[in-house]
Amino acid sequence: MATALVAIGPAVAEIRSLTLAGKPAKLEMRGVAPNCVRITLKPAADASGLPYTPALVQSVDVAPVIVLEGAPPPVKQRVGNLNIEVLSDPLRVIVTDSKGKPVQDLTFDGEGGFTFNKSTAPILGMGEGGPLPAPGVAWRTAPVQYDRNGSYDSMTPRWQSDAYGSRNPVGLMIGTDGWALLVATPWGRIDLRDTRHGTFTPEDRRASNTIQNAANQGLNQGKGLPPADTYQKGVLDLLVFDAHEPAVFMKELSEASGQAVMPPMWALGYMQSHRTLEDERQMLGIVDTFRAKRIPLDAVIYLGSGFCPRGWNLPQPSFEFNPEVFKRDPQAVLADLHQRHVKVVVHVVPADRDKLPTLHGTIPALPGELMNQAHIQNYWQQHVGMMEKGVDGFWPDEGDWFNLFERIKRHQMYYQGPLSTKPNVRPWSLHRNGHLGIAQWGGWVWSGDTESSWKTLEAQIAVGLNHSLSIGPYWGSDIGGFYPNPEKTGELYARWFQFGAFCGSFRSHGRTWFTALPWGWGLSDMGPREDDSRNTPAADTAGRNPLPSEMNQPAIEKVTRQYAELRYQLLPYTYTLAWEARKTGLPLMRAMWLHYPNDKKAAALGNQYLWGRDLLIAPVYEKGATSRITYLPSGKWYDWWSGEKITGGRDVTKKVDLSIMPIYARSGAIIPFDPVRQYTAQAATQPTTLKVFAGSDGQFTLYEDDGTSLEYLHGGGRQTRCSWNDKERVLTIEPDSPVGASEPPLRRAFKVELLPDGETRSVTYDGKQTRVRF
Repeated sequence: MATALVAIGPAVAEIRSLTLAGKPAKLEMRGVAPNCVRITLKPAADASGLPYTPALVQSVDVAPVIVLEGAPPPVKQRVGNLNIEVLSDPLRVIVTDSKGKPVQDLTFDGEGGFTFNKSTAPILGMGEGGPLPAPGVAWRTAPVQYDRNGSYDSMTPRWQSDAYGSRNPVGLMIGTDGWALLVATPWGRIDLRDTRHGTFTPEDRRASNTIQNAANQGLNQGKGLPPADTYQKGVLDLLVFDAHEPAVFMKELSEASGQAVMPPMWALGYMQSHRTLEDERQMLGIVDTFRAKRIPLDAVIYLGSGFCPRGWNLPQPSFEFNPEVFKRDPQAVLADLHQRHVKVVVHVVPADRDKLPTLHGTIPALPGELMNQAHIQNYWQQHVGMMEKGVDGFWPDEGDWFNLFERIKRHQMYYQGPLSTKPNVRPWSLHRNGHLGIAQWGGWVWSGDTESSWKTLEAQIAVGLNHSLSIGPYWGSDIGGFYPNPEKTGELYARWFQFGAFCGSFRSHGRTWFTALPWGWGLSDMGPREDDSRNTPAADTAGRNPLPSEMNQPAIEKVTRQYAELRYQLLPYTYTLAWEARKTGLPLMRAMWLHYPNDKKAAALGNQYLWGRDLLIAPVYEKGATSRITYLPSGKWYDWWSGEKITGGRDVTKKVDLSIMPIYARSGAIIPFDPVRQYTAQAATQPTTLKVFAGSDGQFTLYEDDGTSLEYLHGGGRQTRCSWNDKERVLTIEPDSPVGASEPPLRRAFKVELLPDGETRSVTYDGKQTRVRF
């Protein structure tokens, strides 16, 4: 580093100038939120704006409040609610909160890397997925990684199977002791093995000119990373958040990365994936079976040809319907499905680089954009015919070869594209790859091609929680696991189905696909077997399928119906969580830390979680389990199934049979609960029940809208606040919509149930404050 002379008092001290890669640099700091500061190091001669990343919205590009160049003296300044101190030699930035409590202490190396303070407290987030098992390690017996602390992460995006599924890394570390760091630029490796300090080391991308394609997507030559030409040696752009109050942090993160859009309500229902198809009669017959068996269903998903012998289309990446499956006009078949009240989602994959060199642009196109075949508006036109025939949603698969910017752009296309075709209908798509920034484009992600195993079920809980903290609020897995094997049984499927009922994406999918049907384990035949060419000779598929002796278990169907019904009964609660995800940034599936940050035991738990604020979910992930130990934070809780009131702050043991996954409601919770529907748009025949769990004061704001349009962006929607005064034993129901809301309060009936005694009241609510006394 070069040096400069700066006078400090009567003496003369030698202070080193700010440099990057040996050249003069400048340090900029911006207050992008009251509890977040953005720190940018770049060449002093660089007059351009902030380094670009699609993971952040433009609104965080505000004017800097601190700009330092040359050899700066020590600086202390307030930025929002944060106190900032800058020291030189080496360059160091210390961040504390408004009360002086430490948030972060960063030391920069002048080459784009830095060290930061940490303790032994759990560090969460960092994207979706987990570590790649080392050669020779039996992953089925290895501990699950939830806490990232203590590990080294190369931050390599990759396809992965085993217990974790796809690895979609994000440079967002969330220290449960009150800090978070988001490295926006550059990409790099994160070392959390030291007990006191973490290290970020940038990845030099200048020599990485390979543009990956379908043929080499199995290699790691830049897929999922920012484009090589965006890398500038030494440039660093990161955001430091005060995370002592997790809810405040999640809201500020959401606003910086783009608020989540509301999904169509049907996307919160159950979805059934299919693989090899026989014909349209089979397609309709499966839906008819759901209706006859009264197992709720909202969408059917059809795989493409090439990924199975006979899918919905001609071999991928074709957008043409398969005439072997559709004997009639596909539009008529899809109309028949719509008459059965299901939406239709189709599997699509991108063309290779020869036809789709990259992905860029916006819909509608902005002035000056290059309107070539890779512009997303032109690529989207290939999808329009499918929507005109009745396709409701898309399952964009593959595309692993895309770089990070293209992956986010793909989410953008599957949001803006459908809106350009059907302007006031909420789009929906499900992706293999994701990153922070996709929520504003309706990004839903599933964990990819996992193995069917009990260890996988356990790991998926941690995977979903870290995804929800650092990518977006909507996540799910293939219920039952994608790759079948003798470990896949009716019991495993039932337990996974229970877990899936409390994930954003509630969807069964997997090879040997009759075993992914809610009634499939009651059949005598598991349906089409599929070879796994990764490690099994084509002639030997027996080792890659469930055991025939596991079939003929009709009891599994009863369990799946029970939890599908519960999902639909909780729809008003879950749909409100979707609204909360937009307004507050809090996901549906919430790490215990989000609501119990001062409970060290709760913060470390990655095998249980909160569904919203008020329900605690404890999936059963052990074969043959007869009990489940769950940690309940301090306070009073209720066993959902028995109504037993339990004092928290301790582990509790719940006896379970196959029909029971432990669920606990927080004292003071108000849970809106509907009659069973067979699909989300079905009109309820009875009033919504407000389940009030006595013992503490409580409040819940119910959100409702039409479930399909974009009117919620313009003041549409209705909010009803329900407040429980435990001392007076009074529930108050009143309107809570913001000023300017376009939907007036609705006259309706509620049934109020006070638990645990089960006492009920019926009330008519006419949009004015109504008090219900017990």
